[in-house]
Amino acid sequence: MGLPFISSSSNSRRRDQVVAVDLGGRTTKAVHMQRRGDKFTLANYAVLDTPIFEKGFSPELLSDHFKNLLRTLNSRTKQLTIALGASETVFRQVEAPLMPIPDLRQMLKYNSKTYLQQDLPDHVFDCQYILSAPSQTGSDASSKLSGTSKQKVLVGGVRKQVIDDLQAGCRAAGLVTDHVVPGLAGPVNAFELAEPDVFSKEVIALVELGFKNSTISILDCGEIKLNRVVAIGGDRLTSGLAESLGISYQEAENIKLGMPGEVSQNLEPLLHPLGRELRASMDYFENHHDKAVGKVFLSGSSARSELIVQALQAELMVACEVWDSTKNLQVSVPPERMGDVEQWGPQLSVAIGAAVASF
Repeated sequence: MGLPFISSSSNSRRRDQVVAVDLGGRTTKAVHMQRRGDKFTLANYAVLDTPIFEKGFSPELLSDHFKNLLRTLNSRTKQLTIALGASETVFRQVEAPLMPIPDLRQMLKYNSKTYLQQDLPDHVFDCQYILSAPSQTGSDASSKLSGTSKQKVLVGGVRKQVIDDLQAGCRAAGLVTDHVVPGLAGPVNAFELAEPDVFSKEVIALVELGFKNSTISILDCGEIKLNRVVAIGGDRLTSGLAESLGISYQEAENIKLGMPGEVSQNLEPLLHPLGRELRASMDYFENHHDKAVGKVFLSGSSARSELIVQALQAELMVACEVWDSTKNLQVSVPPERMGDVEQWGPQLSVAIGAAVASF
């Protein structure tokens, strides 16, 4: 799907099946997907509580967690693609001289402050140029690679220690860490598959409502024009609701998703800061590109709440719609799970996007 990956494996052999894991802040979403030609099949999915990492990723906790995921998926696949959240990864669009990708990785490693506006020691980077014209060949391409001109590039990064812990956890579980992916790229990849016409022809915003953070990506006819992380997610909404009502966190979570209308007066004020931040991102894009965002597509756990969707629509002043990342997949999950696929579709966008891009 043409987005950058942080890869811990040099094995580029084409696969016919992939297990991708969205290692979220509260829940881990995993999918087992298969590919035949240009058709993708969702063979199974799993949603489990994520282990609590008090001091970063623990290989021991990860090992047990990965084993549980594979058992739930009933998969014998040994290679894992792992998507990490915004707290663990860097995902930016910058301008850099044209050069071979390995050289660009090295340049970012030693000059991260110049290109990413922050020092990122001990990080692993991967990147991909955004070409505004068809791929160039021959002498023209050679002259481009001379480094004399600049080009937009998508950059993904993660701390090397995180990669090492993930690999150690996989090894202990008898698995291989095949790819490590910035989770922010997942919804973009999945949306291209689910809504190809909208993806390629319209100006839209993808908003993933996560646990600790929410992300927004603005696409103009398939090209990422802006992406941003907002440090407000479902956790802050639930905590604020619990505090205002004087109830437990779990009670607040159940009410937020199951009976939001009963607490709309308490919930809507908590949503205003998120709506303002997302609206500010859209305003920035519209002012700089002289184009309007036509629609906002929501995914993530909190997107299950109609009240949250309606409140964000009122704040953003643009039509908001919850989208299903399984829409254009062939589904062959176990019969007892078939009825729940549509319910979980908006929450599987990161895992599905990671899986599709790693085939």
